Formats: sequence, C-alpha cells, structure tokens
Amino acid sequence: MTAQLNPRGDVAVLVPAAGAGVRLGPGRPKALRLLAGEPLLVHAVRGLAAAASVHTIVVAAPVAEVSTVRDLLAPIAPVIVVPGGAERQSSVAAALAAVPAGPDIVLVHDAARALTPATLVESVAAAVRAGHDAVIPVLPVVDTIKEVDAGGTVRGTVDRAALRAVQTPQGFRRAVLAAAHAAAADALTDDAGLVEKQGVPVFCVPGSDHALKITRPFDLAVAEQLLARTLDS
Repeated sequence: MTAQLNPRGDVAVLVPAAGAGVRLGPGRPKALRLLAGEPLLVHAVRGLAAAASVHTIVVAAPVAEVSTVRDLLAPIAPVIVVPGGAERQSSVAAALAAVPAGPDIVLVHDAARALTPATLVESVAAAVRAGHDAVIPVLPVVDTIKEVDAGGTVRGTVDRAALRAVQTPQGFRRAVLAAAHAAAADALTDDAGLVEKQGVPVFCVPGSDHALKITRPFDLAVAEQLLARTLDS
C-alpha cells in the first residue's frame, strides 16, 4: 500500500542516493543494493513516509536510474525523483531545488541508513521546530580513539568524552540550508559541516542504534539481522 504523506506537514526530506557505494563491493549503486530482498532506498523511504510531519520526500538518484527509482518508489510513497550529481553535495543541492513551496524544515537523510526509525525523524524535526537552525542526531563514541601519524605510529589518545558519532537525518531551517549550499566552496561529508562554516550553531539530539550506516558488507549483514529481529518482535 502506498503511504500518504501529510499535506499539512512542515518537513521536506532530501535523500541523496546517487553514490556508487564502492565499499560495498561491485554491483548496483549503493541505494539500490538489496537488504532482505528490497533496495536500501525502499527501506529508507518507507521509514521517512511513516513520520507524521513529512510533507515531501525528494530523492536524488543516479542519472541512469531516475526512471527505475521513480517506478521503484511509486508503490511506497509519492516521492519526487531528480537526477543526482557526481558528489553528495551536488545531489543535495539538486534535491533542495526541487522542494515545493511550503515546508520550512528540511532534513537530509542517507539512503544507507535504511532502518532509521520514524521517531528519530520526528525528534530532529521537533528540535528545528523548537528554534534550532541546524540539528544533528548523535551517539556517544564508545571506542578508544587514537591519533596516528602517516607512518602508523600513535601520536596520542583523544579524549572521547566530548566526541560524538553523527547520524542522519540532519535537520535545518530551509533558508539556512539553502544559504549554506549557495556559499559552499569546499566539498564536505555532511550538511551540518556546511552550516558550521557559516557560523550557525548546530544542536544535537540523541541518535538511534537502528540508524546505522550501511557502508560495508559487514554492515549489511548486521542490518539484515536487525531487520529480522524487528519483524519477529
């Protein structure tokens, strides 16, 4: 059954999904790799569509796969699909340009975080709605972190007390994200980094273990087990 997005919602979600995913090994673009028989992108969009405040979802797909992605997602939710760029940043910019008038809150979400719960989507959106211009979900860093030089020698141990692992969706006031992309001169790995460069404070909310990023074959195996346990519960 196709999910119906909220016509009164104030949130647009951008999903940059044009990456190759080389660390997952050879095969289709990362967002189209299968998790329990369905593409990662399908799982991700299904979770986003379950969030009550989502008005619009825009997916930036690989240029050669736009029609395929549009057909793939049609039974899941009414999604806008646009051609992505060579880099993540350009894919986000293309998706942002396709957002219709209305939503004032924009979230950017990795398709590779396919099991992200709708509750996390709502938590990030709520923090933006409460007055924060930029919001990221985070988890404490649990491993010991070492600084290592180019030769492989440890230079020191980093205090992990203030360190956090960052997840998505990352949330922004629409105007703040648009201004950050317009001013971007360097490619960064996340959109919070772009707004940080503009001097915008970034607020943190608790992340979710389910929002793990599927980057390597091991991550895919973990996600399959996690999904199986969720479906069985």
